[in-house]
Amino acid sequence: MSGEKILKRLLIWRLRHVSNRQFLIILSIIIGVAAGLAAVIIKQSVGYIHHFVHDTISHSGFEWLFLIAPGIGVLLTVLFIKYVVRRPVRHGIPNVLYAISKNEGKMNRHNMISSVIASSFTVGFGGSVGLEGPTVSTGAAIGANLGKLLHLNYRQITLLLGCACAGAMSAIFKAPIAAIVFALEVIMLDLTLTSLVPLLLSSASAVVISYLFLGQEVVYPFIVEHTYNLHELVFYVLLGLACGFVATYFTRMYKYIEFLFEKINNGWSRLALGAFCLGILMIFFPHLFGEGYEVINGALNGDLFYLHDVGVFSHLNDSFVNFIIIMFLTIGVKVIATSVTFGSGGVGGIFAPTLFMGANTGVLFATIINKMGWIDLPVKNFALIGMAGLIAGVLHAPLTGLFLIADLSGGYTMFLPLMITATISFVTAKTFEKHSVYTHQLAQRKELLTHDKDQNIMTMMDVNKLIETDFAIISPDANLGDLVRVISKAHRNLFPAVDKNGILKGMVKMDDIREIIFEPEKYEKIKVKDLMYMPEYFISPDDGMEDLVEIFRKSGRFNIAVIDKGKYLGFISRANAFTAYRNQLKRFSSDY
Repeated sequence: MSGEKILKRLLIWRLRHVSNRQFLIILSIIIGVAAGLAAVIIKQSVGYIHHFVHDTISHSGFEWLFLIAPGIGVLLTVLFIKYVVRRPVRHGIPNVLYAISKNEGKMNRHNMISSVIASSFTVGFGGSVGLEGPTVSTGAAIGANLGKLLHLNYRQITLLLGCACAGAMSAIFKAPIAAIVFALEVIMLDLTLTSLVPLLLSSASAVVISYLFLGQEVVYPFIVEHTYNLHELVFYVLLGLACGFVATYFTRMYKYIEFLFEKINNGWSRLALGAFCLGILMIFFPHLFGEGYEVINGALNGDLFYLHDVGVFSHLNDSFVNFIIIMFLTIGVKVIATSVTFGSGGVGGIFAPTLFMGANTGVLFATIINKMGWIDLPVKNFALIGMAGLIAGVLHAPLTGLFLIADLSGGYTMFLPLMITATISFVTAKTFEKHSVYTHQLAQRKELLTHDKDQNIMTMMDVNKLIETDFAIISPDANLGDLVRVISKAHRNLFPAVDKNGILKGMVKMDDIREIIFEPEKYEKIKVKDLMYMPEYFISPDDGMEDLVEIFRKSGRFNIAVIDKGKYLGFISRANAFTAYRNQLKRFSSDY
């Protein structure tokens, strides 16, 4: 018996004996386990490659090879994508958001393995990025393709994508609560009882897998020696402001470097430039090598070892001024290293770089305040809270930042400072940047889903699918007699006048010619171009539903012409658009 027949029988049995809700619960556990295994494989692969690279270079006596190792990693990544995958391997979380908003929840099967291998090369060789993006992309691809295999509907596949993302985050960071919040806040899932139970089970099963293979130790061990005093809270407000400004810098620098690399059409030139820039940065800041977990743990433990081994700056004394300069530079260049890694062709995530910058921002802030002699702030605590602040500001996800840091460190005793700093940072960053690094490109292309259901429905609708092409066309050089013959066979009252190149020259309305069509003596005398008019309003196939709705509102028309660079494509009717909206609303609002 073929696999297809077995699957068909299984699906029929499922429909008879297992409800949709029960089936989704079972699938959420399976996906959680799969996402957990994906996280374990990625972590272990990166660990093995990192140790191999580090040991090989250290024993070779040629430590300058550390400068080119990140470039080699990106080269291997590019070669793997170009000659093995042969398809783009996009950034993890934006790729998932695009799949939900514009691709019916579908993801290419290669994403189930390509992100694992590509990110292992990039990060294992020292690329200055994290692993959460590829892990989320891998888990989401597993969920999407499993849903497609089992013939699930859009809502069910979307829920499985959310479960996969929650499972991946839960496993990679060992933060099950934050992972659920992440799925709701960043992936934009609706919070219902039906969706919450699968998310809980997926997150829990993934973290169990992570515990089994990677141990139960938290990612960032942190002992709270001092919680907080009420008079310290004002400084957490100020830290939130500082984190918001740093997050804004992160987002703008990331977008700027992304723009610069996109202007370079040749992929090998991008790779060469990126490898060169990473090598230069490693000369001055060797602690930018890799994910930066050692640096983060050092900041949380009060051991700023990385500041005493900063390449060409290592000969500087330990003065306060030098400390401030090095810390500012460390924070400032981290996002440059991350952006260059991505721009040159690397694959990874931005959580780890964000946590790196957040911890150092907290250390820098507390050290400056303490130097002023106003108060003695606990530097370790501010390093911890700074991580939450940067996550909230960079990702525009204050709850994710709050629960992630609380989960990672077991620091729930610091919940109030976490709330204050994360909220202030989010509000500050949102003031300057409307969209996060994950969503800015999707927002520019009007492909971003939010928690606004009406907005989401219009985002998911495709103007091209609404175009009606059953309008009878006429040449502008034709005469009235030709037009009458066209009208006799048409069932519409609009007649686009289109030349031989397909360019729309005007339109003729039935109401405008109703009187003269019964005057045969004018059939040869009057030309269509004498009767037509050019529509004031039209729409492009690249426009979104919001644009279409606005044009209908302003014009009061019942039909809008669709024109692509002057060429006539058809019309969109108000009635057809409204019907499509209603159908999408029913589909989007249906139960799982």
